[in-house]
Amino acid sequence: MFIQTEATPNPATLKFLPGRDVLAGEPRDFRSLETAAASPLATGLFAISGVTGVFLGSDFISVTKDDTNWAHIKPAILGVIMDHFLSGKPVIAEGETGAEALVEGEEFFEEEDKEMVEVIKELLATRVRPAVAMDGGDIIFRGYKEGTVFLHMQGACSGCPSSTATLKNGIENLLRHFVPGVEAVQQV
Repeated sequence: MFIQTEATPNPATLKFLPGRDVLAGEPRDFRSLETAAASPLATGLFAISGVTGVFLGSDFISVTKDDTNWAHIKPAILGVIMDHFLSGKPVIAEGETGAEALVEGEEFFEEEDKEMVEVIKELLATRVRPAVAMDGGDIIFRGYKEGTVFLHMQGACSGCPSSTATLKNGIENLLRHFVPGVEAVQQV
């Protein structure tokens, strides 16, 4: 098994590509060992000293570290990923749906803005999320209120030094261009 590694715009995050599907459905973002209990793979990665975040995408795993040097933990990360896929264990444990993660960030918007929100979500799904996934992260719609779109950044995007530029120069300009009424984008 050959696992490719790619740098991301976030120097504290690396993207690992195992050359096979990682997770079907919505991506999962784990920020602690406790939240990672749903995933044997994420739990194994959190057992490595220095790992502070694990993001599971459709065909990649983004791992975020503290100030530990990548040279010290990258071999262990590669070993955990390889061992996991060779073991045949599931990426997400049986019976874990991920619904519990959505409860913490329920969407909010006024009923009269429903059509606008659908357009915003469609633009995010077709234009933004694929590009952000290439950098090892994801952006989730959280809400819309009085001209402001609220988004949650995950994976490599969470804590990335260039995330503000991505939000303001990229996503905000895109949404303002295509959706009259959108004035700003804010991270939550």
